[in-house]
Amino acid sequence: MFGAATAWLERNAAEINSLNVFPVPDGDTGTNMLLTMRSAMAEASGSPKESASAVAHAMAHGALMGARGNSGVILSQILRGLAIRLDGKDSLEACDLVAGLVEGSSLAYKALSRPVEGTILTVIREASAAAQEFSPTNNDLRAVMEVAVTAARDSVARTPSLLLVLREAGVVDAGGLGLYVIFEGLLRFLKGETEERHEAPESISVPQVRIPVNEGFYGYCTEFIIEGQNLSLDQIRQRLEAIGESVLVVGDEGTVRVHVHTLDPGNALSYATSLGTLRQVKVHSMDEQHEEFMAMQQSALMPIATVAVVSGEGLDKVFTSLGITAIVPGGQTMNPSTEELVQAVEAVPSDMVLLLPNNSNIVLAAEQARGLSAKKVEVVPTESIPQGVAALLAFSHEADLEENVRAMERARGAVRTVEATKAVREAKFGDLVMAKGQPIGFLDGELVAAGTSMSQVINEVLAQIDLEEGEIITLYYGVDTQGAEVEQIAEALRQKYPKLEVEVIYGGQPHYNYIISVE
Repeated sequence: MFGAATAWLERNAAEINSLNVFPVPDGDTGTNMLLTMRSAMAEASGSPKESASAVAHAMAHGALMGARGNSGVILSQILRGLAIRLDGKDSLEACDLVAGLVEGSSLAYKALSRPVEGTILTVIREASAAAQEFSPTNNDLRAVMEVAVTAARDSVARTPSLLLVLREAGVVDAGGLGLYVIFEGLLRFLKGETEERHEAPESISVPQVRIPVNEGFYGYCTEFIIEGQNLSLDQIRQRLEAIGESVLVVGDEGTVRVHVHTLDPGNALSYATSLGTLRQVKVHSMDEQHEEFMAMQQSALMPIATVAVVSGEGLDKVFTSLGITAIVPGGQTMNPSTEELVQAVEAVPSDMVLLLPNNSNIVLAAEQARGLSAKKVEVVPTESIPQGVAALLAFSHEADLEENVRAMERARGAVRTVEATKAVREAKFGDLVMAKGQPIGFLDGELVAAGTSMSQVINEVLAQIDLEEGEIITLYYGVDTQGAEVEQIAEALRQKYPKLEVEVIYGGQPHYNYIISVE
């Protein structure tokens, strides 16, 4: 029965994916629910016992380990509720299904610290309640399922009236629709309306957890202050960018603070002395620091490990340079499963682990992974790449786990995240009207701007941030973004915000032309 529901979900997954609240190219709710169900069915097919109890428990375990995204985690809790109510039973009756759905609804609500109505939670609650009200007078499995399907359909239709973002976007909740489709698939099986599959389901290749390794020389971290007259920040920055990386130049015409990574610190210092007097000169070998870090990683005595979810070649290098212990490939459209997160946690050489999901749709799976590991795991609920970078910069090997969690929480809260992409469909969201292909901008996950160019959108979003306390704007540009456009936008920002340092880093992320951090 659930195998038929999984096949029906696969047939409708693309439609569910298209129901993103925002018109962005990362709709993945249908895919996440499908992969979660596939994992549940794979585990069930391997069960040595065929009782309803054994199959339900196998499905629940498979769904939990294979859960992807918030919708997948909630779905796993619904299947867990069914397993609990079928415990010890050889066959499935209508009353068992109803009790399982009611239990699953309760577990799904408990899985979230702040449940939101107008989502898949509302759909499972209303569908299970309708089935429970009907079942005392009728214990026919098909009749009960028909009631649940009707209630689920009506509940999905009402989700926009309960959630403003759905109403503004003119869509129903994708997770709720996914659950309705699963219920519909169950009913189709009971009615004998299943269709034979003529093609094998498309396989999904899953990248493996990566432990960063030393891929070359790191050089020297060189820092100093220049005191002089008529100092030009732009000229100093351009000269240092020619001889090093990770250049940071801030200050004014009389005093300039410099940070640069270079293989030849003498070259940087010689240039700086030609401009004025140097103070607070610091030169550290990053190769020695990296070797010490790698030795600590390979030792069984590594005190605390860090694991982050990252998507994009450039962002991968950023997190590696910041000392991440292990990277789980993933992000938008590629949410790692609970099992993949558990595997990453178990793979690192430490009994204490800090887990950074770096995506709001991965936080719930990270929390599930935390409970499944025998290690001491703390989730720092970073919801974006900039939050993850800020949190990792606040990490200290000298501090204990709790101190690091507090420091990383503070750091992630001090950064604003701007994202710019192109709309994948015509849409109206509040006062914003956008055409397909039009640049759109987000601030901390909320759609706030639509314009004719990426530059316009970025400026409109930044205008909504109080930049008086800002220090650095970092532009991570995507895999399909042209370098000339990046430099034009960066230079325009330097001219508009002369007191802020503007950095440009290749992120290589898919879907989003720009991910921007404002610290």
